[in-house]
Amino acid sequence: MSEPEIVVETTRHRGIYLLPNLFTTAALFAGFYAIVAGMKGQFEHSAIALFIAMVMDGLDGRVARLTGTQSAFGAQYDSLSDMVSFGLAPALVSFNWALSQLGKLGWLAAFIYAAATALRLARFNIQLDTNKDKRFFIGLSCTAAAAVVAGMIWLGTDLEIPGKKISIIVALILVSLAILMVSNLKYYSFKEVDFKGHVPFFAVLVVVLIFSVIAWDPPSILFAVFFLYALSGPALWLKNRYKK
Repeated sequence: MSEPEIVVETTRHRGIYLLPNLFTTAALFAGFYAIVAGMKGQFEHSAIALFIAMVMDGLDGRVARLTGTQSAFGAQYDSLSDMVSFGLAPALVSFNWALSQLGKLGWLAAFIYAAATALRLARFNIQLDTNKDKRFFIGLSCTAAAAVVAGMIWLGTDLEIPGKKISIIVALILVSLAILMVSNLKYYSFKEVDFKGHVPFFAVLVVVLIFSVIAWDPPSILFAVFFLYALSGPALWLKNRYKK
């Protein structure tokens, strides 16, 4: 009589990749700090924190691709972090800085911006596998929209312009950004830029020049760059329409 076989079942423990999610957590923390600083009236700190969140958000995806640590968890975590850092944070900081002066219209403009960010992220997630042309985003990215808002707030505080004196302009900018985020306008994604390949020495000099220009006057330069990028979508649409 043979002895019964003992079957040992091995369970595979599922985990998450630490490195890219650290950058995502850093972006989430920066967005949360921007909200807290805005509640304290430290609007310059809020704007800088939003730009830091943007940098961290740009790094997490690239680090995941470079190290082969992409995961479904990371994609969902990144989307939730983006909603806080680039949806709720810009809306709430803008409300505390300028829109509270408008009463119901102020918080309505802030809500429209936050809701548009949620819609933009949801549409981006479901179109991620179906969008074959990776050169372009459909609609303004929530990261770029938040950069316009952060640049506007930083520039306003740097020029000592009280936000409540330009509350109408701030509300119009937020609503316009919300419309651009949910629109079907195309925006260049810069995903064709190869960070792993060899580049000419001149390209390094250009990068140094760009950083030098930004360091010369960060509020003005950053606001101008991202504001022009936000306008590039309608400009590209008008160009294509003119050709037709």
